[in-house]
Amino acid sequence: MEANRGQPNGIQLLLAAEQEAQRIVNAAREAKMARLRQAKEEAEKEIVAFRAQMEAEYQRKVAESSGDSGANVKRLEQETEAKIAHLKTEGTRIAQDVVQMLLKHVTTVKN
Repeated sequence: MEANRGQPNGIQLLLAAEQEAQRIVNAAREAKMARLRQAKEEAEKEIVAFRAQMEAEYQRKVAESSGDSGANVKRLEQETEAKIAHLKTEGTRIAQDVVQMLLKHVTTVKN
């Protein structure tokens, strides 16, 4: 009979061990889920920071390139003005010769 009495204690011990194991597994599962949530939140923060950094870099490059285009426009305007001035001086320099050549061709009569 004592062998039978030891058996219910064994079953109780097995049930208690099973419940303890279940608690451990549940605690581990909850800890894992908490770590995953924390990792996801940290990743989202890093993504936001990286996106902000990339946006700032993009805006800086846009500002630099638009500044360069302003400098390019100014340089092109100066070059254009210089070329126009050169053409005007050349035009006034050869204007008299062109007028003489035109008068010669207009007044010359050919048979």
